[in-house]
Amino acid sequence: MNRITESYAVHAEMKPDQIAIIDEQESITYQDWYERVQRSAQWLQGTAHQQKRIAFLLSNGASFLQIFAGAACAGWTAVPLDPRWSHEECVEKLLLSEADLAIIEDRLMKRFEQSSVDIPFLSLSEWKERMSLLTDSPDNSCETEKDPVFYMGFTSGSTGSPKAFIRRQQSWIESFRMTTASFGITHQDHALILGTLLSSHFLYGAISTLYFGGTVTLLEKFVPVKAKKALETGDITVMYTVPTMTETLLQIEAFREDNPLLVMSSGADWSISSKEQLVTNYPHVTFFDFYGTSELSFVSYLSSNDFMQKPSSVGRPFSSIQVEVRRPDQSVCQPNETGRIYVKSPMTFSGYLHEQKPPEEWLTVYDMGWLDEDGYLYMSGRENGMIVYGGLNIFPEEIERVLNEQPEVKRSIVVGVPDPYWGEIPVAILEQEPQIKAVRQAVKEKLAAYKVPKKWLVIDQMIETSGGKIARASMKKWAEEQLSCKQ
Repeated sequence: MNRITESYAVHAEMKPDQIAIIDEQESITYQDWYERVQRSAQWLQGTAHQQKRIAFLLSNGASFLQIFAGAACAGWTAVPLDPRWSHEECVEKLLLSEADLAIIEDRLMKRFEQSSVDIPFLSLSEWKERMSLLTDSPDNSCETEKDPVFYMGFTSGSTGSPKAFIRRQQSWIESFRMTTASFGITHQDHALILGTLLSSHFLYGAISTLYFGGTVTLLEKFVPVKAKKALETGDITVMYTVPTMTETLLQIEAFREDNPLLVMSSGADWSISSKEQLVTNYPHVTFFDFYGTSELSFVSYLSSNDFMQKPSSVGRPFSSIQVEVRRPDQSVCQPNETGRIYVKSPMTFSGYLHEQKPPEEWLTVYDMGWLDEDGYLYMSGRENGMIVYGGLNIFPEEIERVLNEQPEVKRSIVVGVPDPYWGEIPVAILEQEPQIKAVRQAVKEKLAAYKVPKKWLVIDQMIETSGGKIARASMKKWAEEQLSCKQ
């Protein structure tokens, strides 16, 4: 198969009445799902277009997945936009993407009444009405181009300005194969998607489950009691999550002690103590913690079994992936020697929009780390997030790991703030009001003196990305503003 939607026809024929998607509004069978995707593709193929790109600004729900899958089926590129962005940010991404049209949730349409973007805007209800008129969708109307671009996302470049990355269908199909081979996820699984589909981790979880022929349950947004209720049914076999969500569910005892569950987690900020709590208190739960990026896709994974032997590792590279750690002169580092991480993989992205040259065979996103003697990967931090303090290199993630192990600390982040004497100083930001004196002492005992944060700030709640991770750039800006006010 060379399309991420190609299996839907088989599922519709073999098990038409099986539930494909459950959201907070409806349940959709595979027969219905197949027909909806076909209609979406048929409508796009009948639309005048230049770039074959459709943007959409929607909350979690079946419509989001239908537009995404319909675009992939039609050979179009889906461009999801985040409802949490400001109008200016949405316009910036629309202009960057050069989308041909946009579908907007009804409640957000007024944002675009005076828009400077010269493309057709359809409300979600208008789009649904058009779909309802397309009743005689021909079978197998999907685009036959071998490997079209199907997904455009956005990431911040080194300057902080957004860059649009593109991905071809074959890269996700390779990832689907890895998901089955490495984790044993199949058509029999029922996946709970806890977070926003704007995050590629959660979107991948939903689309891969539909590819296999399993069932997807979507939350409109992460509400801990709703997630707990879904888990209490005993139907869920796989849960896609990020560390902050997992830790919240642990606090409210959302996991069943008797129910086997596979926890698929992405995010480098999942603390060792939280992982220990999950495997100790819930022996029927197995977790896989990923290291990956938008550009690289999956790189390595740590299983709950591996965690017992290698608690600080981000795991072993997937079987089809090669990882090298290199020095600045590009020579390969020895085991346990820190350098820049390079990845060779069939799952990587297809490059950035408007950049002519294709990605290199070996890719890096300037993450720093090392491999041990057994081939397990460890992260130091982002090279471009590195704090240079008086000529000494400090990786914020190293300090954060120590901070997050302290029982008084709910969540933490360390950022570099400009300093006229040192160049940059490490500043710790802690959520809520812990005993900073005790926390500082614990850091002093575990890290070199120059790595101990020079300033300490407290915030009621961390600023988060739409995927539920701490928004590092926004927190850095907040810290700089706080410190400038105190001077």
